[in-house]
Amino acid sequence: MKVERVGVVGAGTMGAGIAQVAALGGYETRLHDPVPAALEAANDRLHRALAKGATKGLWSEEEADRAGARVGAAGSVDDLGECDLVIEAAPEDLTLKRELFASLAGACGPEAILASNTSSLPIAAIAANVPGRERVVGMHFFNPPALMKLVEVVATADSSPQALNATAEVGIRMGRTPIRAKDSPGFIANRLARPYSLESLRMLAEGLADAETIDRVCRLGGGFRMGPFELIDLIGLDVNLSVAHSFYSQGGQPERWRPSPIQEELVAAGKLGRKSGAGFYEYGEGSKRPADPDLGIEAPTVDPDALAKIDPAAATILPRLLAQIANEAAFALEEEVGSPADMDTAMRLGFNWPRGPLELTELIGAARAAALLEELRTERGEAYVPASRLLAEASQ
Repeated sequence: MKVERVGVVGAGTMGAGIAQVAALGGYETRLHDPVPAALEAANDRLHRALAKGATKGLWSEEEADRAGARVGAAGSVDDLGECDLVIEAAPEDLTLKRELFASLAGACGPEAILASNTSSLPIAAIAANVPGRERVVGMHFFNPPALMKLVEVVATADSSPQALNATAEVGIRMGRTPIRAKDSPGFIANRLARPYSLESLRMLAEGLADAETIDRVCRLGGGFRMGPFELIDLIGLDVNLSVAHSFYSQGGQPERWRPSPIQEELVAAGKLGRKSGAGFYEYGEGSKRPADPDLGIEAPTVDPDALAKIDPAAATILPRLLAQIANEAAFALEEEVGSPADMDTAMRLGFNWPRGPLELTELIGAARAAALLEELRTERGEAYVPASRLLAEASQ
């Protein structure tokens, strides 16, 4: 199964970015949006991005010109009929995506691969009305696609090895690093990121520390580029909360995925993060977090003496967070959502983590993580139920 022409449906930020990396990868690319003005604006934005990348040395002017020449507008879904792979980047609405995939199945040849860039909806549900569901896969890029190197290639129970292999090859040619994921809530990266925010929110609710302290501990002790509350403010509390509800519902309402009441209250109050001027932090014009001091800590670390340099609560905060990260990784391995190597790659490339979740499990140690979870389960309930796999690793 060889891909030579790529179609992209949806001319928003993601769609235009995906079309850009497809063209840079040497593919004849067609971009479609049902709103003509949106399509025209995306085409202009794409060409400006190619020119800007050339000035920054990301690629040559000649490569930019060639990529720009490979991109064309598709006025209708029927104009994508000659594409070998069509990537959907439409809004996260299941009914809309189902209708779109049914239209694409009629417009494209029976061998064409149909891929969804969804981050929150089941690929199998999107493929429900498609004849030949073996050609439907997930191809989840991260924002912005031109800069983020990760792409998740997602397999349903029906996806054929040929379609999956061809999609991964396209990802490589686009300059991305493909990982293989099972069609399950959040796939790999978004799922493994859950405890970073949810456990931090639980610690905040308990009064263990304030948001600023937890963020500082994560940066200085954990080696994370941004603390959880900074990250939620950047993403948008409403967006993050919507994802939390989706996980909780799709996953069968496990207690460890229960959305935080703190976040519910802030969203209800209109505190959505940076975009509203306030979230966990207040944002004024030109506001910027002061640089962290150099405490001589080699992060990530669970060394109590090193963590004590940050804050008295740090030796409690970071091990709790790492224990929940290790636990979610163990649950994910039990459910075979991805390989250990792909899980670590997902978090390093998709979320800029200092190490992947399996590497962080080694740092804290499965035995310590399991013991801490059992203690917290006794004190605080079922959000801390340890995975069977983690308990098995702890006993070795």
